[in-house]
Amino acid sequence: MPHIPLPPHLPGITGLLEYRQDTAEPIRGLTQLILRGESTLTFAERELIASLVSHRNECRFCTAAHSAVTDILIGESDTCTLVKENYETAPVSDKMKALLHIAALTQRGGRFVTESAVTRAKNAGASDLEIHDTVLIAALFCFYNKYVDGLATQLPDDPAYFKALGERIAVSYGRRPEGYEHSILDH
Repeated sequence: MPHIPLPPHLPGITGLLEYRQDTAEPIRGLTQLILRGESTLTFAERELIASLVSHRNECRFCTAAHSAVTDILIGESDTCTLVKENYETAPVSDKMKALLHIAALTQRGGRFVTESAVTRAKNAGASDLEIHDTVLIAALFCFYNKYVDGLATQLPDDPAYFKALGERIAVSYGRRPEGYEHSILDH
């Protein structure tokens, strides 16, 4: 049961963003910029970082949502699952393993990111911008995870919800022009 009255047909962060549309606008804008803006990291790589951080924060809504997006963007579900289990042995590049390591350290706390972790990423081919964006995505998702869980948002009843949400946000984090009078599943 959410701590504040939220639209019951909009679980997780969607209900929170509808509850407070004035704060939702910059949140959506930042998310769109960071996860869909210009970058040498692919959309899937950025979503993989979001999935790992959400999983490590034990945020069930965000983990399910961003894992669904990652799976859609990659075209399969094994990689995301394996990254969440152990990114060091997952079938991703050494550069991505090093960036996921930085994301995992950031999730624990910013001061856990060490010079050796950054050097590892650089030696694996990561640019300064990719390292920056990895820390930013990890920090952003720590915020989202705390926002979603701190207000005790609900999980959807229908497991198809995350597939539909994933398909929508694989394209854009923007608010639907028609709003959210109905569930994500209704469109």
